[in-house]
Amino acid sequence: MMPAAREALLDAAYTALARRPWPTVRMVDVAASAGVSRQTLYNEFGGKDGLARALVRREADGYLAGVDRALTGPTDPRDRLTATAEWTTTSARDNALVRAMLTGCWSERLPSLTLSAVPSASAVPAQRRADGPLPSPADFVALVRDRAVAVLAGPGVPRADTAELARSCELVIRLALSCVAGLVRGALHRQPVA
Repeated sequence: MMPAAREALLDAAYTALARRPWPTVRMVDVAASAGVSRQTLYNEFGGKDGLARALVRREADGYLAGVDRALTGPTDPRDRLTATAEWTTTSARDNALVRAMLTGCWSERLPSLTLSAVPSASAVPAQRRADGPLPSPADFVALVRDRAVAVLAGPGVPRADTAELARSCELVIRLALSCVAGLVRGALHRQPVA
């Protein structure tokens, strides 16, 4: 399958998820929305769980690409970390999958996935990657912290300074995630109590 068709299917799945809970999303509707056959969708993803894992992997990759953009934007390191924190809160506010990945709070509206790798018989490299382990909230903290340190430390920075920079970067990430947790709490308070 062409990468464009795979992206069209993932876009269709994301749109469907925005409109209704994942358990009610039908593969036939996703395929029709993407303009491909249902068999093509099954050939690419293996099934609904494979589609969900690929969608989550894509959103995780998109979040991390945004982190990279934020870290390479402004020239002042503090502004770069601020941009990273802003990206984290904005993407979590706007994307339920990113919010769930960063906090570990998966609602019944979202796919129910294990973070560990699942057996993959797919011939599609992108699907084999999606079937691999998915990042946990702690993994995201470490990934963002390590990317920030790599960009901000530069060559020749003493090890002690790098350790301090890593602590500062992790603090910024955790502060941003506390704002994301506030988004989750706010959403939960708006839900009717059973």
